[in-house]
Amino acid sequence: MALLLLGQFMAILDVNIVNVALPTLRADLGASGAGLQLVAAGYVIAYAVTLITGARLGDLAGHRRMFLLGVAAFSAASLACGLAPSTGWLVPFRFAQGAAAALLTPQVMSIIQRSFTGPARARALGFYSAVIAGGVVAGQVAGGLLVSADLFGWGWRWVFLVNAPVGLALLASGPRVLPADGERRGGGLDPAGLAVLAPAVLLLVVPLILGHELGWPAWGWAALAGGAALFAAFAAVERRVARRGGRPLISGRVLRAPGLLPGMLTVLLAPGSWGAFLFTTTLHLQGDLALGPMGSGLAFVPGVAAFALVGLTWQRLPARWHRPLIPAGFALAALGYLFLGPLAGGGARYEALTVVIGLGLGVLPIVMTATLEGVPTEDAADGSGLLLTVMQLGQVVGVATVGTLFLTLAEHEHSTRQAEYGTGWALAATALLGAGSALALLRRRAARRPAA
Repeated sequence: MALLLLGQFMAILDVNIVNVALPTLRADLGASGAGLQLVAAGYVIAYAVTLITGARLGDLAGHRRMFLLGVAAFSAASLACGLAPSTGWLVPFRFAQGAAAALLTPQVMSIIQRSFTGPARARALGFYSAVIAGGVVAGQVAGGLLVSADLFGWGWRWVFLVNAPVGLALLASGPRVLPADGERRGGGLDPAGLAVLAPAVLLLVVPLILGHELGWPAWGWAALAGGAALFAAFAAVERRVARRGGRPLISGRVLRAPGLLPGMLTVLLAPGSWGAFLFTTTLHLQGDLALGPMGSGLAFVPGVAAFALVGLTWQRLPARWHRPLIPAGFALAALGYLFLGPLAGGGARYEALTVVIGLGLGVLPIVMTATLEGVPTEDAADGSGLLLTVMQLGQVVGVATVGTLFLTLAEHEHSTRQAEYGTGWALAATALLGAGSALALLRRRAARRPAA
């Protein structure tokens, strides 16, 4: 379990660790603004586009094998990033790093789904969620430490090179520690589904990530519309594959699992609001409050600790409290978001606010447990790949929409502190929507229980 989580942590860490290094990277390589955007966003774009493919490959070739292959590819891509002589080399290596992460991370949840049941699975998902929440913040803190240390004068290169020894340790111990792959499923990769899904995700993610920086050009809106059309086409393609006796990327059996659809909406909203909160608040802490990258990262540590505390201890509460904790947690997070503006001056009260929000969104493992309960074990890879993709899209959409609102308000008000008021209301509305979808999830599962 520890090895799986270390691999997951390494992949999540690299989402944000590079952001702190961008100024020194620009000075060293003479990177353009567009080049820096691609260095920062290329990882997430490749990761989101290839996640479901990575999950299916684990089902076909073995989860342990694909995890280790993903670690090897991720380590090699990280080493290549750290040694890149120019932005022209760094950008494709960064895309390769994201694709390798998409091969690695779905196997973590699939192995958890197959190796644990009942309370043990819920506890494992609690650790998993804590690693995801902590990895986002740790990326910023670790990035600040590595760039500031500037060992051997290599500066920004260490944010990539640090992955190589971690990857080697995982490769050395993984074959002996990780559970052996069981019986593999047939059915192939569903090339027709992949041919539609990959560009659909690409057309959705690229404008959301780059839209604000580029001034929301017309091609971005066209891409979003095209992505929506391709998602509709993907649904039609998958139905046709199923009718012909093939194995679609996302089977109807998975989608019909009780509570899956409201659960996915809830899972979309939790990382979406958390990611947007971290993004906008980091800009405020580094802007009006003049905290450095490491200082702003440390400000979130109490909130991450609270998030992890809920995820790791909720099972100790009476069983009848478990499900109601989900909407209650989102409501608590909404309350915390409302105070983002009034407490935007920083200090101990602001850090206490991150604790309130972390406690609220710490119910994510409960949501994941409830959502995946109805997915058959043989469909664990498909269910986990779908859930991970939804989580990733949630973060992208949250940062894009709420982040754009924050930046627009900050430009208008000439103050990130004033922008926190509007951002807080938007995040509170998102959290309340999460509470509503959580209630729908609970009703759906309660309705199916008597028939079970």
